[in-house]
Amino acid sequence: MVVHLRFFALAIFTATLYVASAQGALSAQKVGNAADKCASNGQTSYPRAALSNGAVNAVVYLPDAKDGYYRGSRFDWSGVVGCLAYKGHTYFGVWFPQYDPLLHDAISGPVEEFRSSDGEGAMKYDEAKPGDPFVKLGVGVLRRTDDAPFKFSATYPLIDGGKWTVHTGRTAITFRQVLKSPVGIAYDYKKTLKLDKQAPILSIEHAMKNTGAETIESLVYNHDFYVLDGAPTGPDMAVHFPFAAKAEKNFGNGGRILGNDIMFNRELQTGESVFGRITGYSASPSDFDFVVENRKTGVGVEETADKPLARIVFWSIRTTICPEGYVHIKIAPGETAHWTIRYRFYAK
Repeated sequence: MVVHLRFFALAIFTATLYVASAQGALSAQKVGNAADKCASNGQTSYPRAALSNGAVNAVVYLPDAKDGYYRGSRFDWSGVVGCLAYKGHTYFGVWFPQYDPLLHDAISGPVEEFRSSDGEGAMKYDEAKPGDPFVKLGVGVLRRTDDAPFKFSATYPLIDGGKWTVHTGRTAITFRQVLKSPVGIAYDYKKTLKLDKQAPILSIEHAMKNTGAETIESLVYNHDFYVLDGAPTGPDMAVHFPFAAKAEKNFGNGGRILGNDIMFNRELQTGESVFGRITGYSASPSDFDFVVENRKTGVGVEETADKPLARIVFWSIRTTICPEGYVHIKIAPGETAHWTIRYRFYAK
């Protein structure tokens, strides 16, 4: 199936049209077996595709400026995983209490964000005046609205989302965004989500070609939003690194580092969070190896990449756990950057 989508400016929609749908998804995740939940996870009104290798089943939302599940200006619109199930367990799903397609974090599953080379802003934002264009990779050309510094949580009007093409198959889906901006940034971006045909592994393969006149330099990370069977963040949950991790400051709220692990003394309550930068990793890609596990049930996922870590930020609330591994890309005009992230799902 080939879908050609031409993006124009976003219309503003109210959250009230969609809250009931998100609440239905939360309820749906509590009943039935995992495969059925991914086949009918309550979000049937949005463009999506199903992937399966027989053992792993996943739902992936498709980019669509009019009807898409996610239309915010923070995260890459491609490769949004709404649900993934393996051996009767779910690994991603709805973690947020309120849904709005324009809300910056009303999104689930492996989702990626490109930030400027300092990790804080967007390309050409600081040079733009209110009303001028800037670029968010994976989203498109956006409009600066005021004199305030860039806010990742803000919704900026979309001027041009470029041209998206989507190819779907039984075990893989490929997204392609071709964008040309008025500020010298242009690119041809391809992302492929692929299930291994013989193992419980999901790969996300990226290729970004710089077709413009300006160098593209960015930090990019996958927020992940792990939700293991809907279990709350607490003493049963742990995040393991292959190195002796260190926190730049005390986590608080019962979060702590013990050796190579992030652990929790107690369950996080609604409104509480554990947040901080993690150090201790080397320049080797082998240190990009995170394991998130419910040690009571033995359900977990291992995330690896073929690029070295440029930064790790950890964030968790009661409903999700997110070790965010950043990689650095710098692409001169005419060149192409490649990087791959892999997820191995298991249930002991």
